[in-house]
Amino acid sequence: MFEENENIQFELTKELLQQAEQLIAAKDDKQLKLLLDEFHHADIAEILDELNLEQAMYVIKLLDSDTTADILMELDEDNREKVLQNLSAKEIADEIEALDTDDAADIIAELPEERQQEVIAHIEDLEHKAEITELLAYDEDTAGGLMAKELVKVYDTWTVAGCLRRIRGQAEEVTRVHSVYVVNRQNKLVGRLSLKDLIVAKNDKKIADIYISNVDSVNVHDDVEDVAKVMAKYDLEAIPVVDNNQILLGRITIDDVVDVIKEEAEKDYQLAAGISQDVEADDNIWELTKARLPWLLIGMFGGIGAASIIGGFSGAMKSFPELLMFIPLIQATAGNVGVQSSAIVVQGLANNTIKGKLLKRLLKESALGLVNGAAIALIVLLISHFGFKTTYFVSMTIGVALITVIIMAALIGTFVPIILDKRGVDPAIATGPFITTSNDIFGILIYFLIAKMILGF
Repeated sequence: MFEENENIQFELTKELLQQAEQLIAAKDDKQLKLLLDEFHHADIAEILDELNLEQAMYVIKLLDSDTTADILMELDEDNREKVLQNLSAKEIADEIEALDTDDAADIIAELPEERQQEVIAHIEDLEHKAEITELLAYDEDTAGGLMAKELVKVYDTWTVAGCLRRIRGQAEEVTRVHSVYVVNRQNKLVGRLSLKDLIVAKNDKKIADIYISNVDSVNVHDDVEDVAKVMAKYDLEAIPVVDNNQILLGRITIDDVVDVIKEEAEKDYQLAAGISQDVEADDNIWELTKARLPWLLIGMFGGIGAASIIGGFSGAMKSFPELLMFIPLIQATAGNVGVQSSAIVVQGLANNTIKGKLLKRLLKESALGLVNGAAIALIVLLISHFGFKTTYFVSMTIGVALITVIIMAALIGTFVPIILDKRGVDPAIATGPFITTSNDIFGILIYFLIAKMILGF
């Protein structure tokens, strides 16, 4: 039997997986339940992700809906899709009954539209059904698409005694109570309630006299990235969601925001690597090709452009063949500096820490490029002159070109993401192949133009 200590992180071992498979094959439901009861639903999901579909379905149908509903939310998306395809609309509805509205809406949103209606029709709790239907109407990238309807709210006209009674009833429907929100008769959010103030207040005191009017909220149509920024800035575990009239609609909790941040980070990482759409390693070859090929083609044309520039200076290569040796250095340095600069700017834009005028930032990057360029150029100058025995003028050409290329790459890496962001384009697309390719071309051009000025060919 495998035991799991609360303080020890779960690890899926080969032995555990084999034991689960053997119990499933033997249809030993009692021992299989005892085994899985030791684990968190996220750990069970990790086990199911490694089983085949038939074995996973056996476990799903064996466990109670309260457990399997949470397991479904933790399954790999592709595996969850397969599991849902093998459940009837009634079975999916039973699972959804055990989930909070936001998770239930997420599950239903993954289904084909016709099947969505079938599942919704089988949900017996009319209030739950209505709330899920409301959430499905919001765009998934907005606060409305992220929020849950479950929350604890009180009216400012209630007394402390009445408030406590009603909170107990509401809290039964909420997995975790982060905050108690205060609304007026029109259901408009007016503040929040401190549990400490509620507990120490006299029973006959009005909520209007003890609530805190300062409460952060987000609009139901706000972008999820903006919601994440607000919650991160103010260290909030949950935030209320209101409409344009300040009517309280729901709340967003930190676990949902963490998922958003993770998804955005993965998307930005893929964009920076030159992958133009959200794909995973297990996707088919066609999907992976569509995501990768566009940027590879851009890189190809960039390489052709750089080759054309080199070809245009073929005469200089005959007179100064040593220039050829340092082309990879120029290209690599330009690409690396550009990616570094753009990565810092993209991160700053994501964290909303990029402040001030563009010109000031470009001047700062120019100064930084000058310092870094001078340091690198000095080292390369000494190595080229004494190591590769190049002439003084060739060594100077390489050094001056490096300084110029580094400053240019830093400026491009800073300027492009900021401009893209101002035009509403994800600045992450500026990093990786885009910056590297453009800097390769400009770097080679600058290199030979400087060589032409100094060496006079």
